[in-house]
Amino acid sequence: METLSAIALVGGRGVRARPLTLNSPDYLRSKAAMSLAGRSLIEWAVGILRAQGVDHFYVAANGGENRAQTKAILEHGEQLGVSVRYSRTRFDSGNTGSGEATLRCLEYWDLAGLALVFPSDSVFDFDLAAMARAHRAHDAVITLATVLRPAAEAAGKYGVVLRGPDDRVTGFLEKPDLATLRAAAALDGAGRVETNAGMYLVDCDRLRVIAREPALAALARRSLDWGGDLLPYLAARGHRIASHPIAKFGDLGSPRDYLTTLREVLRDEYPMLSDRIDPPVSTLAGARIHESSLYLKDETTGRTLAEKVADGTVRIGPNVRIGRDVEIGPGVVLAESDIGDGVDLGEGSSLYGVACGDHSIVGPGARISDAFLGAMVDIRSTLGRPVVLEEFCALGDEVRVGAGTYLRGVSVFPRLDIGSEARIPAGASLSGLKDLLHWLGETPPNGRAA
Repeated sequence: METLSAIALVGGRGVRARPLTLNSPDYLRSKAAMSLAGRSLIEWAVGILRAQGVDHFYVAANGGENRAQTKAILEHGEQLGVSVRYSRTRFDSGNTGSGEATLRCLEYWDLAGLALVFPSDSVFDFDLAAMARAHRAHDAVITLATVLRPAAEAAGKYGVVLRGPDDRVTGFLEKPDLATLRAAAALDGAGRVETNAGMYLVDCDRLRVIAREPALAALARRSLDWGGDLLPYLAARGHRIASHPIAKFGDLGSPRDYLTTLREVLRDEYPMLSDRIDPPVSTLAGARIHESSLYLKDETTGRTLAEKVADGTVRIGPNVRIGRDVEIGPGVVLAESDIGDGVDLGEGSSLYGVACGDHSIVGPGARISDAFLGAMVDIRSTLGRPVVLEEFCALGDEVRVGAGTYLRGVSVFPRLDIGSEARIPAGASLSGLKDLLHWLGETPPNGRAA
């Protein structure tokens, strides 16, 4: 395969994914820095592309948090065996979207040949060499990666690609409803549509020439996102755009999407990620369990996890990853869950479809399903007053939940304390003390949140 470079798009505020994209109630966690199965999303992306021959990366960042946090993870790429360079801070003031950031990156670094533009807030599994061959075969300026999805799943959520009779991309529908998809004849014989994965293989030389067209330059000064602006502009003017279906693309734009993608990763539905998950699959229970956790004794019985799994006192699997120094009490049940480093899982707790952040505490008897727990979350469950979390709850870092609490589909921003007496309605979002006190029927001091 010919040598090509890669451009990581690191921007946005991650509003839909909150509280996953918050380090604290008022400080953004870059989507690129979000952790999935033990690694940040940007590390997964760079590792997958490095394995396919890409060793020069350019980060098109927007905003101080995005740039600083990505650089803290990747630095200049030496530890990953690649070269990484970053967009300049002064570019942020003129950033009008992901398309503008890409065009500026191409020009600033004088990029030539082929470059893969990829989102830093997703995981993917695809054959880059096959995509490059398809790109050359179509003599395309841009080849966009696509994923076939059932029309009902794509409607209102994903951008959809329209093809002409010559197999060229002729247009795009931005998150259309089902009726629009049917009217546009976008469905294939199996009722599926081709959705834009937000990953583009570009001919740098030709795209740089097109970028100098006065109409596109003017558009870039106003608003130029890839999906909503740049691709429609190119298609409308007859520039050759091709599409290339890829094997797998994981959306992480909301807590529900994050947990769904995590479950798919743990099920080994992303083969390119599977071999890189740490720790590897253990012979014990067929799960990924770090050795330090296998031989850590719990405080209640003084027995190791290996002993408890062997005699059935603890049940693990399928599709579980357990990080370092995790202490697991007797009677714990785990399935399709990712447990971070230093976590305490109390006696008799059960977790199904859970992402549990580093150094969190899950008290005895807790029943948690389909939930995201950030780092250092404290679930103060007891055997007599268990905490129950279900239906895609998302708790930010350092959230505390009192004994006996029941939450269903609730999101909680970092560092809030959900007391035992709280009765939070299903689907509520608690972004601060004011929201919490509202559901407690109280008024914050001076009418203001602390």
